[in-house]
Amino acid sequence: MKALKPLLISGREVLPLVEGGKGISVSNGESSGAWAAAGGVGTFSGVNADSFDDDGKPVDQVYHGRTRRERHEELVAYSIAGGITQARIAHEVSNGQGRIHMNVLWEMAAAERILHGILEGAKGMVHGVTCGAGMPYKVAEIAVRYGIHYYPIVSSARAFRALWKRAYHRFADNLGGVVYEDPWRAGGHNGLSNSEDPEAPEDPFPRVLALRQMMNSFGLENTPIIMAGGVWYLREWEEWIDNPDLGPIAFQYGTRPLLTQESPISEAWKRKLLTLKEGDVFLNKFSPTGFYSSAVNNPFIQELRGRGERQVAYSVKPVGEHDTEFRVGPRGRPVYLTAHDRDRAFGWVEAGFKEALKTPDGTLIFVTPEKSNEILTDQINCMGCLSACMFSNWAQNEEGTTGKKADPRSFCIQKTLQEISHSDDCETQLMFAGHNAYRFADDPFYADGFIPTVKQLVDRIASGD
Repeated sequence: MKALKPLLISGREVLPLVEGGKGISVSNGESSGAWAAAGGVGTFSGVNADSFDDDGKPVDQVYHGRTRRERHEELVAYSIAGGITQARIAHEVSNGQGRIHMNVLWEMAAAERILHGILEGAKGMVHGVTCGAGMPYKVAEIAVRYGIHYYPIVSSARAFRALWKRAYHRFADNLGGVVYEDPWRAGGHNGLSNSEDPEAPEDPFPRVLALRQMMNSFGLENTPIIMAGGVWYLREWEEWIDNPDLGPIAFQYGTRPLLTQESPISEAWKRKLLTLKEGDVFLNKFSPTGFYSSAVNNPFIQELRGRGERQVAYSVKPVGEHDTEFRVGPRGRPVYLTAHDRDRAFGWVEAGFKEALKTPDGTLIFVTPEKSNEILTDQINCMGCLSACMFSNWAQNEEGTTGKKADPRSFCIQKTLQEISHSDDCETQLMFAGHNAYRFADDPFYADGFIPTVKQLVDRIASGD
């Protein structure tokens, strides 16, 4: 394989290897600092990161506020404290090597406030901010204020054009690079547009080439593109390296750094990664963000799929074929189904799915009483972790609501990501992963359950494997 050449990223020549940021304590200061110490770009997550008390024990993110608004303010405080903590750890672990970036989601709660809070409290420790999940127009202005670089995450040339035209052209000097995150192959939330088929992955080369050509038209020939999603062996991407049509290219790894000694995820999660098979990771649209996301097909996902399958349309009055009465709720209020759907509903009730919950789309889903109680409790306990949430109907506005009914077909993403990152439960919680995660099982590097250090992983990747 061609030798990797250093690339100028955030003001320093480093290996063109970037650790992808993974939220809720999965990419932390230890892992990102080790990646930077190995000569690359380490990325810790600024999304509800862990902080520690004076004895070095993790601070439990417990919410005491009586209202969503009060709990939202507590979450913002936790997020800022955790981000500053992880920046300091990454700075110390890196020992002045490589670069340290912070990853944030533009659609997370109070994104601007949290960015300002962390960057103010960690001055000199963070060299760049990567930001996706939405259209982060203002991240450029924030980065410039703190004298650092910014790295928007996009999945098409069209998305970058919109960002450039609206805001980034005024802050070109601080644009450190553009992350192309493949919407079919990357883990976590993905930027599929309405015109793209989630079942028909496209070749990333023409899409990245189109992005480069657009960037060149803006005078950004020397600005790196960071390829994210689907990268495992670099030897499989050799045609991308030193390709004059693509210009400077770096490669981002999100899934492979999960299986390192410095990775903070549980041993159960690490063992699970070694057992995955091709097809175990797939795109779904259960997320309360409204985005597609890429996750392991475990019992958590299967339960969500079941909710959608046990679903019928209803009307509040007899209309057309919806003329068959069916009673729902503790008061037995009537709604009207088709005769066929009423029979299906009775079958689900007899099977134990006795509770019918209304969705914003004029449908009923059928769940067990225990699941119904869990859904309603989670909705009540919402702390406003997103700018807008379909599951709880929280919105970051004066009203504190989207104005729509809460959707019981989704889930509390804060709760499940906190659970999986702070426990051994990777079966009944959401388990994000890139689509290449099945390759852990057949990659000889991980034979006999071998778990490398970050340095060993970076050296292995740089060799082509």
